[in-house]
Amino acid sequence: MKKNFKNIYLIPVILCGLIVVGLIYYYFFSDMSATDKTEYVYIDEDDTIDSVFVQIGRIANSHGNTGFRTLIRHSDYLDHIKTGRYEITSGDSPFSVFRRIKNGSQSPLKLTIPSVRTIDRLAGYLGKKLMIDSLDIYNALTDANMCKKYGYDTATIACMFIPDTYELYWNLSLIKFMERMQKESNSFWNDERLQKASSMGLKPTEVITMASIIDEETANNAEKPMIAGMYYNRLKARMPLQADPTIKFALKKFELKRIWNNLLFVDSPYNTYKNTGLPPGPIRIPTIAGIDAVLNYVHHDYLYMCAKEDFSGTHNFARTYTEHLENAVKYSKALNERGIK
Repeated sequence: MKKNFKNIYLIPVILCGLIVVGLIYYYFFSDMSATDKTEYVYIDEDDTIDSVFVQIGRIANSHGNTGFRTLIRHSDYLDHIKTGRYEITSGDSPFSVFRRIKNGSQSPLKLTIPSVRTIDRLAGYLGKKLMIDSLDIYNALTDANMCKKYGYDTATIACMFIPDTYELYWNLSLIKFMERMQKESNSFWNDERLQKASSMGLKPTEVITMASIIDEETANNAEKPMIAGMYYNRLKARMPLQADPTIKFALKKFELKRIWNNLLFVDSPYNTYKNTGLPPGPIRIPTIAGIDAVLNYVHHDYLYMCAKEDFSGTHNFARTYTEHLENAVKYSKALNERGIK
């Protein structure tokens, strides 16, 4: 009789225990994501616990959101909010996300340096991808002392950015970002590339500057070494490069379809019709294909080139100015027929 009496009380205790365990699992250890997609929470220096809750609330289901908030409120996180980019995937529990955010265990991102034309566009792009303010990036890249610190000036600082994809943390500082880009640039300029540049009598910044012009001339990677050979021949002959893209850069009118004669007199160090040699720095961040095209230029004796009249994106090359004029007439006629001004 006593045994049955004990069992009567033991069963409710066990049931209550199971309910408690179930609730703990439900609120703290079950899947908290409301979607099957990988989501990210971005926490910067201006975020408060309330703004963190808002971000979590957009991602979590109702019980996951409740569990996360409970864990946060019973911790010291409110006094130690850590910046970062935190990943939440399907299957993550409130407890695992809480530990990740509390400990600052953020997920790195893959940042691709874009092949853009100007520093302000680069800063704007980076500002959207990193925690660093775009204005701070722009000010750093246009500050002579900051550029000098990394071995460049304000005209050549773009050379430090090799357009590749890098894995880094969203909340890294401006200085750490600059140091990382310098490290990647040094790695890119290995012994082989440095030797090729030296054999051409060019510095890496000069190779990149020439590559930036070539990338503006064509998107056809197969033809880039040919164009590089033509410009290199002009450099050796001390002829003006007469590169139309440099006129667009000098005028900051990248939408121009034709370069008329009256535009060739713009007063700018980037005007390669008025000035011999390379411009002071690149007119865009060139592609790796463009850089390697310069280092592996085709050896030939062409001194002139003109876009083909079939608008294929490739060029007619010429050894003499007379041949070049004939090519130019064909291209000009094609532009007129299409009404391109």
